[in-house]
Amino acid sequence: MKLILYSNNILTKCTSRNLSSPVWKLCSTENYSRMRLKLLPQFNADTHIKASQLRDNTGTGKNSESSAVSLLANIAKEVSVINPKDDDEEDLSSLTNSNSAATLEQKGEEKMILTEPCALVIMTDEIPGNFKLTTNKIYFTDLRSEIAEGSLPYDFEISLSDLREVHLRRYNLNRSAIEVFLIDQNNYFFNFSKEIRNKIYSQIMMLNHPNLYYAGIRSGADLLKASKLTKKWVRREISNFDYLMQLNMIAGRTYNDLNQYPIFPWILRDYRSKSLNLDDPQSYRDLSKPIGIQNPDRIPEIRERYETFEDPTGITSKFHYGTHYSNAAGVMHYLLRLEPFASLHIQLQSGRFDCADRQFHSLPMTWKTLLESHGDVKELIPEFFYLPDFLRNISKFDLGKLQSGDRVDDVILPPWADCAEDFIRKHRAALESDYVSTHLHEWIDLIFGYKQKGKAAVEALNVFYYCTYEGAVDIDAIDDITHRNATIGMIKNFGQTPTQLLKEPHPKRMTQEEAANYSRKQSTMGQYIPAINLFDNLSKAKTYFIDASAALGKLVFIGMPSIQTRSFIHSGMLDSLIALTDTGFYGLHGWLPYSKSKSLPFTFELDASMASRNTKKCLSWPFAPDIEILPKLFCVTNDAKLLFSGGFWDNSLRIYNVNKGRLQNSISIFNDLVTCIGIDKTGRYLIVGSRDSTAALWEINHSDGINANPIHHYYGHDDEVTCVGVSSELDIVVSGSKDGSCVMHMIRTGSYVMSLRPKINKENFRQCEIISLTISEMGNIALFCRHFDDAKKEEYFIHLYSINGRLLTSQQIDRKINTMIVSKHYIITGDAGGAVVIRNDYDLTEEMTFQLNVPVRCASISSINEHILVGLDDGKLIIISYNTKDS
Repeated sequence: MKLILYSNNILTKCTSRNLSSPVWKLCSTENYSRMRLKLLPQFNADTHIKASQLRDNTGTGKNSESSAVSLLANIAKEVSVINPKDDDEEDLSSLTNSNSAATLEQKGEEKMILTEPCALVIMTDEIPGNFKLTTNKIYFTDLRSEIAEGSLPYDFEISLSDLREVHLRRYNLNRSAIEVFLIDQNNYFFNFSKEIRNKIYSQIMMLNHPNLYYAGIRSGADLLKASKLTKKWVRREISNFDYLMQLNMIAGRTYNDLNQYPIFPWILRDYRSKSLNLDDPQSYRDLSKPIGIQNPDRIPEIRERYETFEDPTGITSKFHYGTHYSNAAGVMHYLLRLEPFASLHIQLQSGRFDCADRQFHSLPMTWKTLLESHGDVKELIPEFFYLPDFLRNISKFDLGKLQSGDRVDDVILPPWADCAEDFIRKHRAALESDYVSTHLHEWIDLIFGYKQKGKAAVEALNVFYYCTYEGAVDIDAIDDITHRNATIGMIKNFGQTPTQLLKEPHPKRMTQEEAANYSRKQSTMGQYIPAINLFDNLSKAKTYFIDASAALGKLVFIGMPSIQTRSFIHSGMLDSLIALTDTGFYGLHGWLPYSKSKSLPFTFELDASMASRNTKKCLSWPFAPDIEILPKLFCVTNDAKLLFSGGFWDNSLRIYNVNKGRLQNSISIFNDLVTCIGIDKTGRYLIVGSRDSTAALWEINHSDGINANPIHHYYGHDDEVTCVGVSSELDIVVSGSKDGSCVMHMIRTGSYVMSLRPKINKENFRQCEIISLTISEMGNIALFCRHFDDAKKEEYFIHLYSINGRLLTSQQIDRKINTMIVSKHYIITGDAGGAVVIRNDYDLTEEMTFQLNVPVRCASISSINEHILVGLDDGKLIIISYNTKDS
């Protein structure tokens, strides 16, 4: 009882906090497409009232930025380099060839390899510190002499087994940094001296940890070639967004340094129409031309500027544009309404907000300025394609008034966008459109490719001020600290051109028809067919029936490995697919997401043990008599070797070894039944909910399952926890309860984020139970709820929320849903009436319904969305797949 009262106190405190108006900060957590979707509320944060007052006292004032830039440019000329090296000429002479790191013992005691001074780069700040590399970990120690009140030191450690990628990076146009990417989607940017950087990189590589990709020394161009991303994009195996984001990363663009922020193109030029026609080429900008000459009237002027420019000193090369398409000021300009960018903008403007007319306040006006202005050539940032919140002034900053008298608040959207979410959805659709797919390679040539430098850049009118290119300024040659800092400031003002990845024209993307023909050709040659996304071809979907239970009961759970074999090199080995019945029997079937026989678009081999009562596998039974057997009681590890189960009378969480068919462990920490289980996409975290109103989080260890004690215990509900979800990439745990509350916590800190309480606008419908939930890769949270009126009449609804707690839409459902899963942009439900319904995750519109006529119990999606697997009450396994025979 004391535990529940404590829970109530926490919930009351948290709910009251939500009634205040916090300042919202963009969180650094990323999903697998490198989208930063989550905002964190900052209570008692600075609302920048003083910065607004200073702006109003000074009016529009004189823009001193251009004169400051001119001064910095003059200083930079003193240390300019006439013939800079090409991007792919990385000097690796200082890399050690010793095998000291490799020969250190990696078992037993942790051993020191090296300790060096460095700086942790965070947007525009450098945190001085100490970098320590051991045989097991990287340690960073914050060495600042003074830390601001309320802040914590940036001390942390990284397990080398968590490293996914390590890349050589530039910082202030110097080749002196590395960026490390972890398997949990965290990343860190460290700056050293050049010689130390190379030594550290080589030592990390020689430790040869198994999760480390691209374990070799390659330039950006070599990395792109090794990744085979271009071929995948050409064959339409990855989206335009994902390809652009990966190009940015390989070219050294990073969220950690605002001066090297990822670059995305302006896609559209229609910001005035009431409706947007994505099939009309006139809706799009010309991707073959730089943003500075989208207005053809400017071409003669830009060309003349280049041809007539002369520098008597011979230092400054000719250029078309004196500004750049990407710099820190531009990023702050776009993200002004969120922290920490608001504070950085104010710092850049000497303690005040810039005048309202110069702020990002209208998309139609911004495009108009690009066409007419001589000094604005900014391209876009990734947030324009996934983050609606940056278009709203949710922190309620006083951004001033325009000269027209209108107050600046939310960004003014084009007439064809109903709201920020609608703009992002349509803008993303434009990025993935056939027109952009056909022409995107032309823009890539300008930014990352052969038109970035040299004769091709001159012909394309794509040459920028010389200080934006690597090697143009040698910072190490500057002894005077004042001049050195001024030169660094100049680099940050002008912007930095990304690493050149291609010196020949980028290949064009296949059309959808060409990609389909390619797949058919590969199939006839007996080669692996590139995955066909089912959700892009729903009109060609077909259902395939398989008897997977041998009449042993209803199929209540389907478990699949999350990372599946992708090559015929391993065609002799099948992955495992677990199909579990309500009577405890399960089959460990063979599965591949592609066909070996060509008769089906997948490979399924029935577990031979299902044929005999003497060999069939069964979990220890029975469940508690008052619990309904639903898929949320089970989950399986990514390698399909361990299965977790709840619902037992002794309140235990049980772990089974699937291959051996035996109980491996049983853990009892709850005061009542385990009612729901969830596992994150990486297979790293397990979240468990209980009837005692609490939830607990474990870190999974694939040899033993989990430890006896969880890493966090979560409170906040007044009744049974009915459903849970976890996303390590977004750093959130979500739990729903019979009391109608949905509570969000963070994984890493365990701290509370916010509570959601779904409601419907119907008289007397006051009580709500959350039955199930799911979290999409885009951060949307779908809640399936049962609402009761005073007479206990019930109605079912799906409520869709953003990760930041904004209700996106609600839809009434006429039948109870037994299972709800999510793909990137779709929510799939299976109900008691035998229907599998695919809805989009924007407004829950039904895209396709498959009527199976037998109640649906469970469902699962294959790793990259090729197939939906559905379990029925009659024990049948239904596979919904792309029908290759009709294509």
